[in-house]
Amino acid sequence: MAPPSDGLRERKKRETRFALSQAAIRLTLERGWDNVSAEDIAAAANVSERTFRNYFANKAEAIVATHVERGRRTAEALRDRPADEPLWDALVNAIAAQFEPPPGSNDAVPAGYATALQKLLAEPAVQYEVFRAHATAQDELTAAVADRTGTDPGDLYPQTVAAVVAAGLGTAMTRWSRTPSGSLPALLPEVFDLIRTGLPSPR
Repeated sequence: MAPPSDGLRERKKRETRFALSQAAIRLTLERGWDNVSAEDIAAAANVSERTFRNYFANKAEAIVATHVERGRRTAEALRDRPADEPLWDALVNAIAAQFEPPPGSNDAVPAGYATALQKLLAEPAVQYEVFRAHATAQDELTAAVADRTGTDPGDLYPQTVAAVVAAGLGTAMTRWSRTPSGSLPALLPEVFDLIRTGLPSPR
């Protein structure tokens, strides 16, 4: 049997990384921060603890890895949007696609989810990793916006667009995490409509 190609190998690594991150999120929301170990996360993802350590230094990094991957996928999705699609439409569509539940899944929010999520995000170790993840995701999006608009990633325009998008996405996610009764993808257009219209004063 031929050895796996670099592309297949990289895809498998990303799949393992994502599975570990999802297991870390699920277990910590179910059990609480102090009641989950790296060994627990590895077992839930059907890998060894050694494999977990090959991917992540700690469980906070594992939890936030989903956000890093989502940022990378958003940048890829933006590059794949139709060239004649207005920038803000392309951005909203690229972002919303990353939050759509899989077909046939039950996207109902479990009881106590909001409280558990807020407690998790209050952990200093998680906050630190979230800060790092935001920076990485913003850099990825800056490069994608620059590619789409024919500018340089070091230019003010793509950097500002990426920063505004990050702020809008953060606002939507914070609002949803506090009252997660609706759909996050449905909330995103509402937030970005305010941004694209220049945040007109409410009357």
